[in-house]
Amino acid sequence: MTDFDKKKLRALELTDMINYYSQKYYEQDDPEIDDFEFDKLMHELISIEEEFPSLLKPDSPTHRVGGKADGQFTSVVHEVRMESLQDAFSEEELDSFDKRVKSVNISARYVVEPKIDGLSVSLEYTDGVFVRGSTRGDGDIGEDITANLRTIQAIPLKLKKKIPFIEVRGEVYMPTRSFIDLVEKQELNGEIPFKNPRNAAAGSLRQKNSKVTAGRKLDIFVFNIQRMDGMIVETHMSSLDFLKSLGFKVIPFYESFSSMEEVKSMIKTIGEKRGTLAFGIDGAVVKVDDFEVRKKLGSTSKFPKWAVAFKYPPEEKITKVERIDVNVGRTGALTPVAILTPTLVAGSTVSRAVLHNEDNIAQKDIRVGDTVIVRKAGDIIPEVLKSLEHEQDSVPFEMPMKCPSCSSPVRREEGEAAVRCNNPQCPAQLLRVLIHFCSRDSMDIEGLGEAVLRTLVAKDMINTPSDIYRLKAEDIAALERLGEKSANNLIEAIEQSKSNDLYRLITALGIRHVGQKGAKLLEQRFYTLPAIMEASADEMAQIEGFGSIMASSVRYYFDLPQSKKLVQELEEFGVNIKSKKTVKGSRFAGKVFVLTGSLPNYSRAQATELIESFGGKASSSVSKKTDYVLAGDDAGSKLAKARELGIKVITEDEFNTMIDI
Repeated sequence: MTDFDKKKLRALELTDMINYYSQKYYEQDDPEIDDFEFDKLMHELISIEEEFPSLLKPDSPTHRVGGKADGQFTSVVHEVRMESLQDAFSEEELDSFDKRVKSVNISARYVVEPKIDGLSVSLEYTDGVFVRGSTRGDGDIGEDITANLRTIQAIPLKLKKKIPFIEVRGEVYMPTRSFIDLVEKQELNGEIPFKNPRNAAAGSLRQKNSKVTAGRKLDIFVFNIQRMDGMIVETHMSSLDFLKSLGFKVIPFYESFSSMEEVKSMIKTIGEKRGTLAFGIDGAVVKVDDFEVRKKLGSTSKFPKWAVAFKYPPEEKITKVERIDVNVGRTGALTPVAILTPTLVAGSTVSRAVLHNEDNIAQKDIRVGDTVIVRKAGDIIPEVLKSLEHEQDSVPFEMPMKCPSCSSPVRREEGEAAVRCNNPQCPAQLLRVLIHFCSRDSMDIEGLGEAVLRTLVAKDMINTPSDIYRLKAEDIAALERLGEKSANNLIEAIEQSKSNDLYRLITALGIRHVGQKGAKLLEQRFYTLPAIMEASADEMAQIEGFGSIMASSVRYYFDLPQSKKLVQELEEFGVNIKSKKTVKGSRFAGKVFVLTGSLPNYSRAQATELIESFGGKASSSVSKKTDYVLAGDDAGSKLAKARELGIKVITEDEFNTMIDI
């Protein structure tokens, strides 16, 4: 096989890998490799294409900048292409860049600035007012995310000077502290946390609900003027100063230099600051300062020839695993943590690293006493990359059979990586359990949110959900920032929650896999909590829409002594454990109804309740399983589909006849 054939095969392999990792990174916000490794793959493909131009295909990922525009947002065509930057990984590559620039202008100066690890966006202003914001997308077409960008406090909605039109480019990022807080909250809610701040920022900007974006505490640095009417700037340095005068938060600590040696020194200085900054960076950007020189240098199909991004490799250190602790998370997941001999990594001392789960440990074969390589993912989260050497007589690590917090049996469900403790009164899970119990979809106790619950748990006033019903107004009034009126309102809300529908209590118990919909199915089938507790998994699995996994989870939950004790205590405090729905008969047992249009005398909720009271089920969509379509005025596509499938359509009068009204 010739060298050309080898490179051709390698180019095809690299193309497939880069396209796959790009999709995971840009479009799914779920990276599988770190940025440094991705950039290396791209760099290798570029080198092959430069060596063998015939291998450069029109659809090569080296022609692309980022990801495709997401279909949930309106597309925006960029009048000025939002280019990516060519990467450099060595001083030799910086010297080559310098040589190319100086061949065009021997006195060219460079501006060096940190490369913020975030999501590139465009901001457009007309007469000094913010009118549109968009993502970079593929460089030519992005996504209109104006509403979400408006929630970022650092983006001025009105500039300090009235300019006819200006479009600027910036990098939206999530500050390190905000990222850590978000991950803690996601773990508290049992969600899969973001892997790094860059993906957290991208996921936050792509929210359909801008209120979610607003709560993520995003920030921005503006670093470029894309186009502008009414003003002229001649250098990058002056453009940054001008942007600052308009009210933009510009890229931090930028400086201008005449020699590449000075540039290299500045790159080193920025690299040394990585671990101390309040935001993530993944490199340093070197740009030609003079805009006229930039025009002469021009661009390739993807990169400007007047800039380069020096990428810092993740700093890796060798240390030792002194022991492996197992922590119990707020969702009950048991998480192994490597306790390391302290070592300095990316600006701070690392003494522990999360090992995630037993599969990850087994794959890397990490054992107590091992010599290992550690680094910080995204320069923030410590991780063990691999084991270099085992100690003599070391043994593979095994997860405990009992919960380290409460000694209850633990189990790993099929298809899951985590081993879990399902004890509802496990101390390690208490706060999460209480937050869920009081939430809107559960017992809906207004005023008993996370902040108050944290205080009550810290003061040892609540140890189980049933303790909520032991609280007294005078105890609550004594808490900081809670007076007598707030205390009385809270006690009233707690009292009201006792009379909730049964499905709310079932939801509040936090049974794994069982949400509000599943809780309603259980209530509809068994009517009382004792009946549910006595039902077999097979009986529950026969409920349409429930399933064997949910049934097994319910059965496991109620077999725990702690669960039985909790239900008993709740009942003693007067919490409702019976369905409030009146059971009128079983004439609709096994029958599925679909409601469409406006009924003269029933709301949709009232009609649904009647159907369920006779043992039937109300569905939201028409299918071959549908028995009746109850149609009112202005019935639409559901009626048409029912007729197409030959399903019986009934009026309100016919429905009343069926229930003897």
